[in-house]
Amino acid sequence: MRRFFRAFFYFSRSERRGLVVWLILIFLVILVNGIYSDRQHGISFTEKGLEVQEEAVEEYRAFVASVRRREAEEEQRWSRPWNGYLQDKVEPVLAPFNPNTVDSVTFRRLGLPGWMARNILRYREKGGKFRHPEDFRKIYGLTEELYRTLAPYIRITQADTVRPRPSLFLVDVQADSLSRPIIEKYAPGTKVDLNRADTAELKKIPGIGSGIARLIVGYRQRLGGFCHIGQLREINLDDSKLDEWFVIDSSALVRIPVNRAGVTRLSRHPYINFYQAKALVEYRKKHGPLKNLKPFRLYEEFTPTDLERIARYLSFE
Repeated sequence: MRRFFRAFFYFSRSERRGLVVWLILIFLVILVNGIYSDRQHGISFTEKGLEVQEEAVEEYRAFVASVRRREAEEEQRWSRPWNGYLQDKVEPVLAPFNPNTVDSVTFRRLGLPGWMARNILRYREKGGKFRHPEDFRKIYGLTEELYRTLAPYIRITQADTVRPRPSLFLVDVQADSLSRPIIEKYAPGTKVDLNRADTAELKKIPGIGSGIARLIVGYRQRLGGFCHIGQLREINLDDSKLDEWFVIDSSALVRIPVNRAGVTRLSRHPYINFYQAKALVEYRKKHGPLKNLKPFRLYEEFTPTDLERIARYLSFE
């Protein structure tokens, strides 16, 4: 019923203007007729009569102003965007990000609306992953313009590109044996330095083929070396099956000179995100060279776990 009355009494902009003109003409006709009638009867305008007429004119002007104000409000109401996505837009703050790990606050800073950030988090909770930067384009509601803006800042780690398999070692060995000559494997009890072995040496370990060997070496280069065997879990490898084969020489670690490195260099490390790298550089600029990470214990960008594992890969020289 409400829609019926709204449609029945709805006037277009031109119709409303025509209505105002007709009201003005009617008022003028009544006013002229009254003046003519008064003159016909020889009635002179008294001071009180003039005041009454002035009040009538003011009321008329107020009426016209209210009509025009109402017209402007109606026009603004109908031109207002009803799309929640448009209302939810924010000015993006561009920075490198991994869509598989960042939180909703970071998505909002990048310019994504709240509902889209929540959908991404739900997708990840159900086991979804972005394995390639192009996968981010498939997000429902993401415009091509926003995707092109964010694409240069998407960082997908090598660990994210690995698809979970029922038996990683068995499948890798079988696939490797079909296309390559059988590689002689090490005898039980052999120890290999995880920080110095190349892919050829790693493939001699039972259960490791070409793919896993390249994965280990690639992640080792990004880290600057392994500190303990458990870090293999970060690239979806079962360290319990490899622990008996490896030793780790910590002297082979490549550390980042934190007092000389910039934000870009620091944020390339798997354990340091953009905001943490920026905090390190800004603190260094304000307070001088860093000697340790103790000043960052109260920073919201760092957790105690973050500080512990980051410190192993920084040089304070």
